[in-house]
Amino acid sequence: MNRSLTASALIVTLMLTSIALSEPWSQFRGPNRDGQSTETGLLKSWPAGGPKQLWISEVDMGIGYSSPAVTKDAIYVTGVFDADGYVLALTHDGKSKWKTKYGREYTKNYLAARTTPTVDGDRLYVFSGTGQVVCIGTEKGDVKWSVDTVKQYGVQQPKWGLSECLLVCDDTVICTPGGTKASIVALDKTSGKEAWTCDVSGDKSAYCSPIRIKDDSRDLIVTMLSKYIVGLDTKTGKLLWRHPYSGPRVVHANSPLYSDGQIYVTSGYNYGGVMLSLSADGKSVKKMWAEKTLDTHHGGVVKIGQNIYGSNWRTNASGSWMSLDWKSGKVTSKSAWSNKGSIITAEGLLYCYTESGVMGLVKPGYDGWKMISSFDVIKGSGRFWAHPVIASGVLYIRRGEILMAFDIKAG
Repeated sequence: MNRSLTASALIVTLMLTSIALSEPWSQFRGPNRDGQSTETGLLKSWPAGGPKQLWISEVDMGIGYSSPAVTKDAIYVTGVFDADGYVLALTHDGKSKWKTKYGREYTKNYLAARTTPTVDGDRLYVFSGTGQVVCIGTEKGDVKWSVDTVKQYGVQQPKWGLSECLLVCDDTVICTPGGTKASIVALDKTSGKEAWTCDVSGDKSAYCSPIRIKDDSRDLIVTMLSKYIVGLDTKTGKLLWRHPYSGPRVVHANSPLYSDGQIYVTSGYNYGGVMLSLSADGKSVKKMWAEKTLDTHHGGVVKIGQNIYGSNWRTNASGSWMSLDWKSGKVTSKSAWSNKGSIITAEGLLYCYTESGVMGLVKPGYDGWKMISSFDVIKGSGRFWAHPVIASGVLYIRRGEILMAFDIKAG
């Protein structure tokens, strides 16, 4: 056999193996919805002006605040054109594969796509601002089924429209229409047929994307409604517990953060946050502590070691980025910087994307946050609200109609 052909085949095989072994970021906030990347071998600092830009998407992705979902096969992102929402599939070099309309988007306030696709095998799932749950094939972009939750479950649209990144649990897709007939619904992921519903005293949707907690003794869904933090049995939808959590504005846009038997939630608008301890069987919770200083708006929080990291709502031109002790809620660090924003983590470092368009690589510490490297995001238009994504050594940043990819792999 020709040695050069053999070598070429080996290189291609190694590349494909590397992609396959890299952890995908196939849903909102990553594999476990906690903003944590398990990738290693990433740059510990960036050149002046930022890491090497690999590409800017060649296609207009429409208006959107949503993040991309990245798998070994493609990149999936949502956007609005006129008043219709679309899912766009891109190749790993930013070229178009297909574009599929999923339905009318919410037009009364902040017209934009809000939902990050949740990819599960050869299908993905999106939730429109007008309450359509839509299943789309990932290969060709064909719509498999669609359910109008507003009509089916008696939903009164919240002020900012419905906003949720759907959660796939085994054979079902979980959504939170917050209707008079059901607060939370599970749909069969193959057919779209109703699997179960849960009514929490008619409680409404509050922009929260749910998480699943699963271990040897517990299997439950945790999310936030307008008045409560709730825990539901994954298989039946039975309400296991609810904990009061409300305020003057019904915006709970951060997914709960779970670790070591405890659940932390926080919202903006001066709510602060609360830590709950989950019972061994998952059927009850107990309040551990509450803390008012860290009240993240919609940028998410992450946990590194025994600290929670996030940005403070009480910001205008300047920002406040903080950390709390996981066990006590005590403030462990606080630094003024740029503006509030979204946050993810990899290899013990923080990736912070501010609402003023600064992308920063930060080393956390008890004596304040150390800015290692940063650069300004000047491409695109509109709000800097999409959360950053890390997949296969690439940092993805979205602003409005464009998606940017940066090489952050070391070596």
